[in-house]
Amino acid sequence: MVLQSFKNCLWLSCVLRTPKACFWSTASGGLIIQSVSNDVYQNLAVEDWIHDHMDLEKKQVLFLWRNSPAVVIGRHQNPWQECNLRLLRQKNIKLARRRSGGGTVYHDLGNINLTFFTTRKKYERMENLKLVVKGLKALRPQLDVHVTDRYDILLDGQYKISGTAAKLGRTSAYHHCTLLCNADKFVLSSVLKSPYKGLKSNATPSVPASVKNLFEEDPTLTYEMLLDAIAKEYAMQHQVDHRITLINPADETLFPGISNKTKELQTWEWVYGKTPKFSVSTCLNMAYKDSVLDVKVNMDVKHGKIEACNIDLPEQWLPPGLYSELVKSLTGSKFCPNETTTLVTTLLRVCPQDDELHGRWSLLCENVIRLM
Repeated sequence: MVLQSFKNCLWLSCVLRTPKACFWSTASGGLIIQSVSNDVYQNLAVEDWIHDHMDLEKKQVLFLWRNSPAVVIGRHQNPWQECNLRLLRQKNIKLARRRSGGGTVYHDLGNINLTFFTTRKKYERMENLKLVVKGLKALRPQLDVHVTDRYDILLDGQYKISGTAAKLGRTSAYHHCTLLCNADKFVLSSVLKSPYKGLKSNATPSVPASVKNLFEEDPTLTYEMLLDAIAKEYAMQHQVDHRITLINPADETLFPGISNKTKELQTWEWVYGKTPKFSVSTCLNMAYKDSVLDVKVNMDVKHGKIEACNIDLPEQWLPPGLYSELVKSLTGSKFCPNETTTLVTTLLRVCPQDDELHGRWSLLCENVIRLM
């Protein structure tokens, strides 16, 4: 492992000293690259950049990358429907929306990501997955791994170790898949369980599956071994150099304009605002003094913002004027706990100085925020 790290440093040094215009043309036919970054937004930006700028008629690319903890949702998915956003915030786990379709996945450093870039005409994800399986079998012939008709890779006939998604452009395409090596399965199952009730959406839903780590099956495996085995198989099939070249996704001289792509992927407008229109229709059971109040809430959310809002409160529980201001403030605001907290705090400052009223107001607002 020390030798491998030393080799990686030499490769990176070589890349950084090579004129950038020459880098992409050094290998004919194909190129295997690996990110030195564990930032999910930077690595997704590399995918966008290669798809948008590389001449894939002349060179196919295999991109290998790993991320620090992150949940990555598909292009047409609803994050409130797919994961526990409150838990993500508590654990400081990033949320990212990729440009490909498919379902939601959890990434951490125990997960290897592979992206296969080709022209649209040469796009063939089944062949890519078979390549991964062949590489695994070459490394450990005893592994029971195979590709399903749903483009998953199963271990022992039942455990999913790889999910798949793709983006098909007019002339270019990429297919990316995951490989579970040693991911934290407890965190994985916790963050991919939505606690939000009453959501109605036409967004693409994920299909839950039983998962298992490759390292559970064979503890002698290492990330370097897996990366090398897949790289060798890719090189053999595409008749290219099997050396893995390290790249820095923040390098503007290598990827002109990539910082803007990275920034866009981090914006609220992309991560949340691209969510397909959905509605929330639920009943808040609020414990107040010695009783439980049923408060019905209905909201329509479009582009991540509350388009319409109705909160059915018990009569006289809040002054009509204050209730109207609350609904008015929420309408048009982001469906977001931070923004809603700011709104209700501002309204609280202008409401009558009454402890009873403040208690009721705070209770209602806390419950509304928990919907987000």
